[in-house]
Amino acid sequence: MPRRRAAPPVSGGCRADRRHGPAVRGHHPGRRRLARALAPALLGALAGLLLTASAAASASAAATVKATATTRASATTEADATPRTGATTTAHATPKATASNGQQPTVLATRVDGSITPVAEDHLAEGLRRAEQEGHAALLVEIDTPGGGLAPTREIVQSFLAARVPVVVYVAPSGARAASAGAYITMAAHIAALAPGTHIGAGTPVTGQGETASDKIVNDSAAFAVSIAERRGRSTRFAEDMVREGTSVTAREALRDDVADLLAPSRDAVLAEADGRRVTVGEGDRSRRVVLNTAGARVVEHDLGFLGRLRELLANPELAYLFLSVGTLAVIYEIAAPGMGFGGILGVVLLVLGFVALSVLPFNAAGLLLVGLAAALFAGEVLTPGAGVFAAGGTVSLVLAGIFLFRGEQGVDPAVMWPTALVVGAGSLIAGRFAWRARGAPVAAGGETLIGREAVVHSAGADGSGRVLLDGAWWTVRGRGAPVTPGQRVRVVDRDGLVLVVDSAGPGDGRPPPPTEKEPPS
Repeated sequence: MPRRRAAPPVSGGCRADRRHGPAVRGHHPGRRRLARALAPALLGALAGLLLTASAAASASAAATVKATATTRASATTEADATPRTGATTTAHATPKATASNGQQPTVLATRVDGSITPVAEDHLAEGLRRAEQEGHAALLVEIDTPGGGLAPTREIVQSFLAARVPVVVYVAPSGARAASAGAYITMAAHIAALAPGTHIGAGTPVTGQGETASDKIVNDSAAFAVSIAERRGRSTRFAEDMVREGTSVTAREALRDDVADLLAPSRDAVLAEADGRRVTVGEGDRSRRVVLNTAGARVVEHDLGFLGRLRELLANPELAYLFLSVGTLAVIYEIAAPGMGFGGILGVVLLVLGFVALSVLPFNAAGLLLVGLAAALFAGEVLTPGAGVFAAGGTVSLVLAGIFLFRGEQGVDPAVMWPTALVVGAGSLIAGRFAWRARGAPVAAGGETLIGREAVVHSAGADGSGRVLLDGAWWTVRGRGAPVTPGQRVRVVDRDGLVLVVDSAGPGDGRPPPPTEKEPPS
């Protein structure tokens, strides 16, 4: 087949990922808008940290992968090639998943919204394992995605092609899309269903700058899509065109062009129309033909779980950048000016959250090194404040880290990156001044703070020393030139261990002051 020039990328199209190879990528606008809205709050909290000698920052983002109620249905092993007209003879079906033993059929279902990430990959892999182990006859995946990384997409496609239970992918609700990575995943399912008003396609690879990827990457992605279509008996022409030309089709066009199997307005309609269809599950010697028995199936939920939701919530470049930047400065400030420890604790928590976010995002080691360099320069500014050279260098390093930290189309929004770098740089400058002022301030505790204070001698001993009450504590005093006497007014001029050296501050009236506290024994 002659090679055709790749067309300009389309929204939600593929991208070239230097770590994982070519990838498919889409944005989640809601999560990015929330990250922009949270940036001023985090930076304002950081300013409060510097002014009150403690750190405060917080962040959240909108979760993008969520689980829905799930359905469980039975897959009955086909006895012969005759269209099903009644009860189907079963040979390998799990008893609890079939209707032949009188139990209601079940289907396990889940939902994926937003970009395809390693979190979504793990969630779908766990759902597939659960469907196989618990005897569910099918896994229903409702999807609405603009795309995602090719590495997790390939893993999902491979698991669907080798699945030992039927996989049904349903693009829903109306207005949803299976773009880019979502198109690969939908085409890899045993049954591909779309709701009215949805669309599928647009799988052109693009580089990190949004330009069409090289012919080598386009050819590889096209071959990947065509191989999926061949395995599932779908249109290979559409599979190639969606990669090379960025083709995208509506739900009705997908059904007409053999891209999808069903056009259904609801989940129940999908299960009803899938009922009786024959599919091949497994691969190689373990492959077998089964007939779906999904009409009226009971729904069983497959939830993403708390940790999965947390990981998906944190899978946002802006939040990762904010956590690493603000957390680093909070820890540095706590080290330079120790307080109650709140700033240090919160800084460590933010750093941990930042690294958790990096674990599910494609990042560059060079960008992480730039973050470390910025942290070192900010630490230098706080510990040895000067003309602000370290703070300026740290700010530049932090900006470069925001540019190079993530691979491919992933990146930190400039609306978050620039304010964060400038505020953190200014914060290190202010923290350095606070630390310098704290180190140069006079001592505010201990015996040295009593020098210059005056008191009245309460009692005197035979050795010429006496006792005075200062700041609620009894002190032994010794005259520098002459012994002290009761009622004498003295001024502290020095300290010798636990004894205060005093000079006479006036003659006094010769009477000791009335005791406000009981004098301890000498």
